[in-house]
Amino acid sequence: MVRHSSRIELSQTALKTNLNFVHKKVGPSVRISSVVKANAYGHGIDPFVPMAEKTGINHFSVASAHEANEVLQCKKPDTSVMIMGILYDEDIPWAIENEIEFYVFNFDRMKFILESAKKLNKKALLHIEVETGANRTGLPLDEFSKTITFIKRNRNYLQFEGLCSHLGGAESDSSKFKIDGQVKIFKDLVRDLKSKKCIPNYIHLASSAAALAYPETRYNMVRTGVIQYGFWPSPDIYYHHLQEVGKKSDRALKRIITWKTDIMDLRSVSAGQFIGYGTAFQAQTDMTVAVMPLGYSNGYPRAQSNRGHVLIHGKKSPITGLINMNLFMVDVSHLPDVKVGDEVVMVGRQKNSVIRVSSFTESINLLNNEMLSRLPSAIPRYVVK
Repeated sequence: MVRHSSRIELSQTALKTNLNFVHKKVGPSVRISSVVKANAYGHGIDPFVPMAEKTGINHFSVASAHEANEVLQCKKPDTSVMIMGILYDEDIPWAIENEIEFYVFNFDRMKFILESAKKLNKKALLHIEVETGANRTGLPLDEFSKTITFIKRNRNYLQFEGLCSHLGGAESDSSKFKIDGQVKIFKDLVRDLKSKKCIPNYIHLASSAAALAYPETRYNMVRTGVIQYGFWPSPDIYYHHLQEVGKKSDRALKRIITWKTDIMDLRSVSAGQFIGYGTAFQAQTDMTVAVMPLGYSNGYPRAQSNRGHVLIHGKKSPITGLINMNLFMVDVSHLPDVKVGDEVVMVGRQKNSVIRVSSFTESINLLNNEMLSRLPSAIPRYVVK
């Protein structure tokens, strides 16, 4: 089998640590839906779903039917899948047939969903997403009552699996006034359902940030994305946690991902020579340069040119020159025993040194989620202890 130019390792121990942390925060009676959209935030749906199932997770959230189908191929039979985003009409029968849960945020779809369920003689598993103020997707409030009535009248084919909404900005303290307004609207809708004696199996409002910072949003299910992969949703959320536990710092979360490659070649560069394209880097002294066999086409940000680092022999080695489509160079003049084939860590730990995703995303104004989700699915992922 031919090798890829890089590889990703996923730590089972780190994932268990992170999910134990979430369980402790939200309580034993709250179900965790593991969000694996964007190829499990770049970690890979295929390896990650079984990893999460080993820790007891049995519910996964995705953004599309295509992603749901990917989860379907690697999940256990009794594990549930929920589509939070796009589901085309032609895929609704497929979702019903495969017992895939899905969001509904438009009353006009209800009739077609009902017809599809009747043809299959199976229940459609519906999560009614309501508009509370994010103004992305969400059932308009003036369609809420008739939607609930429609479900009640067709209980043989429509299962009210969940009531949900999404908070727009729970990770930021500056949005608290907006979040408080959304929470109030959602609470009023839950109260309305209770008065009508039409309670869904699950009520869920919280993503990672809200699950940590807004206890009243947890209900009986939370949707955890970035936190399960070992990343705090934001500095504000991290500070809230520190205040809660009374600490100045806390390494409660562990990064799951390590991204590695190997030195492709070594070059001797004389003082005054340029490295790579153009004149972006000129050697000031005689140097030894290592060539890396990947570049921006493999998900490594071009903006790291002349500013990023990799780890070799447990020491940081600076990127020299421009990052190309499938190559970049680093200065290894400080490593006397370096050789072709030596392991290189681009994200993760090597010996006593570490390169965090945030250590370069912050410098180039790139979100952790954005950086991770750009990692090509072609890079092989391996589960390690």
